[in-house]
Amino acid sequence: MKQKLHLKAPENWINDPNGFVYYKGQYHMFYQHFPYEPRWGTMHWGHAISDDMVSWEHVGIALYPTKRFDQNGCFSGSAICENGKMYVYYTGIRYTEVDPEDIHVSVNEAYEPNQVLITSEDGFHFDVKNGKQVVIPTIEDSAIGHRVNTRDPKVWKGKDGYYIILGSSGADGKGKALIYQSENLTDWTYRNSVSKKDGYGRIWECPDYFETKGGGVLIFSAMGLDIEDHTGENQTLCMNASFDETSCELTLADTYQFIDYGMDLYAPQSNLDKDGKRTLFAWLRMPYAVDGKWNGMFCLPRLVEVKDEHIYFRLHPNVKNLFTKEIASPLQAKEGYCIKTSLAEAESLDVGGYRIWMEDGRVCADRTAVFPNLQDKFLICKTPKLQEGNNLEIYVDDNLIEIYANDGEYVLSNCVYGLGKEIKSTAAAGIKLYTIE
Repeated sequence: MKQKLHLKAPENWINDPNGFVYYKGQYHMFYQHFPYEPRWGTMHWGHAISDDMVSWEHVGIALYPTKRFDQNGCFSGSAICENGKMYVYYTGIRYTEVDPEDIHVSVNEAYEPNQVLITSEDGFHFDVKNGKQVVIPTIEDSAIGHRVNTRDPKVWKGKDGYYIILGSSGADGKGKALIYQSENLTDWTYRNSVSKKDGYGRIWECPDYFETKGGGVLIFSAMGLDIEDHTGENQTLCMNASFDETSCELTLADTYQFIDYGMDLYAPQSNLDKDGKRTLFAWLRMPYAVDGKWNGMFCLPRLVEVKDEHIYFRLHPNVKNLFTKEIASPLQAKEGYCIKTSLAEAESLDVGGYRIWMEDGRVCADRTAVFPNLQDKFLICKTPKLQEGNNLEIYVDDNLIEIYANDGEYVLSNCVYGLGKEIKSTAAAGIKLYTIE
């Protein structure tokens, strides 16, 4: 099955991007997948490939439960390519108490996680029956991490070896990340951990540390935030960070940003594109299946850059450079469209029922008219105050709108349903619409 622009569930359910890597001339994207219904269940790894991160082809299921240690799911993980092989790490789950009415879920978070390695010689074929090995067993020492809530290994290569960062929770009830080191990608030693003051969640999921020429960045998806007006929410934060390979100490800034101010994106994963640019994808949380058939999609690829300690998420040029054909109406677009404009204070756009306006220097959006879950807190969202102007590029798909302010100074993305084809604008600067040639 082939798709263009946004990578979506081929059918049924997807969530977190996993194992995103450029390998042997292709981009490989694995993803959490329940292939039987459009809802969360026993996790498999689906698999899609692309030459350019624009056109994607789903190529089936790569991983599925086969062992006692992953009998209830192959949870999230990552990949690295070394010695001509793809090394994939994921969290294998075994439920210790299964819901008798639904074997696809546990009761009271009663499960046992192990961190598992499997390799492939070509990126497509994995020996799921004989090739899996536990490389970081279930944590039994509460001083290190949580026995149950430790998961989502993200691997990277440093100057002095290989490193894995794992999401976990501390004995104090605060989210934390664990850092392991290896010389050979198989034997892993616990080295250190990092946490924050109260408020940053009880569990850190899908942590991702990486470096840019402007500085290091830590991204994590925090469960149970208690910052600003986000009490009890699960949201993804990013912050400036630095990593010392000798001590494996990860130092975090006092300030933070959200990766996206629409608050729908979660569980991002980054890696280097073929040109060495840090590129990120994230899962779009959707409350309902589309046409009752599929649920879950990923945002467009974003370059992550740091400048003057601000973290930018810029649309990847592979996508950005495609939108060159000017059109007069969304009806002329085949693969989605882009709106370019500048909004002054109090000016607004209505994109098929999705409202965008500027207020107090912030980009604001209201999806009430195109979102069926009217109990959702984030019907109206806003960015922080813009510092670099008021230029917007808005990428519109049937179920996802992504607003890039000032080339990624801030991004606001929302899932939508039943979007119309009419655009209304009060922008004095006017609007221009573009689609793919």
